[in-house]
Amino acid sequence: MPATRPPLLLAFFAALSLLVAPARAQLTAVEADHGMVVSVHALATQAGVEILQQGGNAVDASIATGLALVTVYPWAGNLGGGGFMLIHLATGRDVAIDFRETAPAAASHDMYLDAHGNVVKGLSTVGWRASGVPGTVAGFALALEKYGSGKVSWAQVCEPARRLAAEGHLITPYTADRFRWKRHLLEQFPESKRIYLHDGALWQAGELWRQPELAATFARLQKRGPREFYEGETAHHIADAMAANGGNITLADLQAYRAVERVPFRTMYRGYEVVTMPPPSSGSIALLQMLAMLEPFDVANLGAESSARYHLFVEVMRRAYRVRAEYLGDPDFVSIPVKALLDPSYTAALMSDFNEGKATPSADVKLPPLPGANFRPASPAAAPAPVVPPESTETTHFSVVDAAGNAVSTTYTLNGGYGSGVTIPGTGILMNNEMDDFTSKPGVPNSYHLIQGEANAIAPGKRPLSSMTPTIVLQDGKPFLVTGSPGGSTIITTVLQVITNVIDFKMPLGQAIEARRIHHQWMPDVINYEPYGMPTDVADALRARGHTLAQRNLYGAPGEKTPLSEFYQGDAESILVDPVTGHREGVNDPRKPDGLALGY
Repeated sequence: MPATRPPLLLAFFAALSLLVAPARAQLTAVEADHGMVVSVHALATQAGVEILQQGGNAVDASIATGLALVTVYPWAGNLGGGGFMLIHLATGRDVAIDFRETAPAAASHDMYLDAHGNVVKGLSTVGWRASGVPGTVAGFALALEKYGSGKVSWAQVCEPARRLAAEGHLITPYTADRFRWKRHLLEQFPESKRIYLHDGALWQAGELWRQPELAATFARLQKRGPREFYEGETAHHIADAMAANGGNITLADLQAYRAVERVPFRTMYRGYEVVTMPPPSSGSIALLQMLAMLEPFDVANLGAESSARYHLFVEVMRRAYRVRAEYLGDPDFVSIPVKALLDPSYTAALMSDFNEGKATPSADVKLPPLPGANFRPASPAAAPAPVVPPESTETTHFSVVDAAGNAVSTTYTLNGGYGSGVTIPGTGILMNNEMDDFTSKPGVPNSYHLIQGEANAIAPGKRPLSSMTPTIVLQDGKPFLVTGSPGGSTIITTVLQVITNVIDFKMPLGQAIEARRIHHQWMPDVINYEPYGMPTDVADALRARGHTLAQRNLYGAPGEKTPLSEFYQGDAESILVDPVTGHREGVNDPRKPDGLALGY
């Protein structure tokens, strides 16, 4: 597909393809000799390829893709949120950019509790008090300044997003469904209702959607640079609207925000080097622990869809998520015993009570003492009754590899779909509801049913723990697999399964992405599986071992019709570099129908 195809025409073909695409026995990867971009929306992918063709590198293209998603995928694409970018440079250096949101200076430990010490439902998820200080613009700016090609400017990487907002793009059926589904949230806020719900009339598939306020914001950023978001007219819009509506973010909070460069975490798995995002991503330690726990087992010989494979993976998952609940938080505020948690003796001890024929009840999972420590962790808080954890697809992931061998894996988010529901007047910027990713009250599950401890409690300037796990797998020091996913607490298990599908089961990338996924997160003690994703005999064998299973289910406001895509786990927009030919193979996860893998 030519990268120069007009944006509106490309959007039309992307929407049309949903109606006419034939059923396929196996998803086929898109191949390219030079660069590859894969994202959840065709127009955002095209923006990234446009920058590559202008001489930009993978970092430049990732930023253009992420900014274009602000315009075409407001469900998760954002200026008002944050995330993580993992960079592998062709020189061999690996870099992690942390642009996670931070708690405002006015935030406090018990800010979401009532007078009786109970969590106030909705206070951390909806409205003006739910937002952390946004980090996306600062993170992209830092990445461009330090690791961009130097051949394209900040104004150039903003241009596709500005153009799409000013000239408009065609609403796809998927986007129209997303607006309709979250109507109950967006209609609570006049600016959001006007922009995203067409003043209550709802946008229809095929209509041209222009966003002049957002286009003007991008134009300001182009003219005055990225700090305009934190110090200029845009910052004043945000601070003034927050002050007028009881929000917590001030101009001083915005001026103080800085993205942080961190050292990635890494491990070896069956001869491949797995590089991933460090804390405040909980995915780093959890993913590396799960791989370490799997390493001694002959996973390939178990069979990709056998009950033995699922049993082993569930037992590994539940132990890693138990560790997550106990130890992990913002490393700038909490001392995380990283070396001890990743010590081979510790991961071996985590599996010391593994029984091939019997499930370990989550309530019985005991954490071993840390190597070199003279204490054991406190016993877990009382667990809630088992319920099906809802899927959070309200994040998005995109992957880029350029001709030189630079690779970028980026996951960023508003947290919930359309974040807090708040749009800042005059800017077109949706704000995040990231404060819910903190522990409002230790031992009480958040909106994704994750139980967390004091390490992730709210504090001014602190970054909430995240499950976002952008990951790059290297072979002989060169990019082999670039992957990641949205999905809240399911992100880490999605990334795990993609990696093991490719490495252990030698699946082609298309099959590795399409393959059925399961999830377990310690509490609730339930194996969650996709529709049609668990053969009856396998399910029966797992139940015989003592597991509880639940198919992904409907969730949302009463009377809502949940889009079919929400029944599935994750969205692993991934690239594989063929070690023999060097071809870039890109796969758009079919769980999100508007996406596109495009190379040149």
